[in-house]
Amino acid sequence: MDRFGLKVSMSGKGNCYDNAPMESFWGTLKQELTHHRRYRTRLEAIRDITEYIEIFYNRQRRQTRLGFLSPLACEQRYYAGLLAA
Repeated sequence: MDRFGLKVSMSGKGNCYDNAPMESFWGTLKQELTHHRRYRTRLEAIRDITEYIEIFYNRQRRQTRLGFLSPLACEQRYYAGLLAA
């Protein structure tokens, strides 16, 4: 981790819930995208996964926990509420 300038993301001792949202995302990504594909190159995988996250997951995929909104729509609603207040 130090070699690449990364920091370890760890919750407090005995708290496994901090990483739960990320673990859920990785499971969704694998189920919806990568388990169904074979990539010829690392660049091909990077492009496909980036497109999935930036175009589909963030802008189009509706999520139950967000009131059946996409993450982008939920964010826009949140900031619109702040401006109206």
